[in-house]
Amino acid sequence: MRSVIIEKFGDPKEVLTLGERPLPEPGPGQVRVRMTMSPIHNHDLAIVRGVYGYKPPLPATPGTEAVGIVDALGEGVTSPAKGQRVMMAGASATWAEYFLAPAAKLIPVPDALPDEAACQLIAMPLSAAMLLEDLQLKPGEWMVQNTANGAVGKTVAGLAQARGIHVVNLVRRDAGIAELEALGIANAVSTEQPGWQERVKAITGDAPILRAVDSIGGDAANQIAGIMAVGGTLVSFGAMSGKPLVIGADNLIFKQATVKGFWGAKRSESTPPAELARLIGELMKAVATGALKLPVEAAFDIARAAEAAAASDVPGRAGKIVLTAG
Repeated sequence: MRSVIIEKFGDPKEVLTLGERPLPEPGPGQVRVRMTMSPIHNHDLAIVRGVYGYKPPLPATPGTEAVGIVDALGEGVTSPAKGQRVMMAGASATWAEYFLAPAAKLIPVPDALPDEAACQLIAMPLSAAMLLEDLQLKPGEWMVQNTANGAVGKTVAGLAQARGIHVVNLVRRDAGIAELEALGIANAVSTEQPGWQERVKAITGDAPILRAVDSIGGDAANQIAGIMAVGGTLVSFGAMSGKPLVIGADNLIFKQATVKGFWGAKRSESTPPAELARLIGELMKAVATGALKLPVEAAFDIARAAEAAAASDVPGRAGKIVLTAG
């Protein structure tokens, strides 16, 4: 079968290649899935670069989420059935024509859910849903997040709005405001312009911002900590800048701030299956009603994985870059 392969860690545009690998055979409790569509997430590219929380043994096939068709069943597996469309996050080696997955972790995909949404419904949106739960905000309360025009930011904004939670959505470019408004996401503020903090005050009416979510790292964390209320909590969700978190002593000491990290993979491991099912059901409903939009900007065959990775790194995308194996 065709498969994306990395022989060494490095720049995805340079190390992602196409190769041939044996068709994998499912073991006990496993199924083989014919990959239909698999997204390129920031954490996928971090794994390729060798800077994520774990490094797969090389040579490796990247990819952690996909939608596809069950192709073969391992010993003891009765469900899902062969031919059923399924989705999964937390998988491995999905950037290939076929991949193996534990049968118990595959989620059947309703007919009404298109591949474009199903392929990216779990990893980032589910993390966003769990993050929102952990923030423990009540209707009418305020939070702030940066990179609001990213996949997680859009999901947080949409789910929060449905729950009556107010969100200040920071973007790094003025054009990002229109991107969010086109999706029906309000309270967008561009940090490209000086004095953006005053715009935030105008939006909130000086109501306290109790939670802040940083996905950039570096000084961006200090910027949102600066508009957070006394006693607030800042959650580090990601580090798109690749720089260490910077938070001034004044924001920590005088605001008596709490700083904590969030990793969706670990959160999922400790979440009961019934709770995960509830959150996934909420996400499916949000997609069906249009409250959550998961667009795809471009699809590339796995033979063009390096080109797709470059496209994924371009700022201002209107949707996810995905790989296909059709």
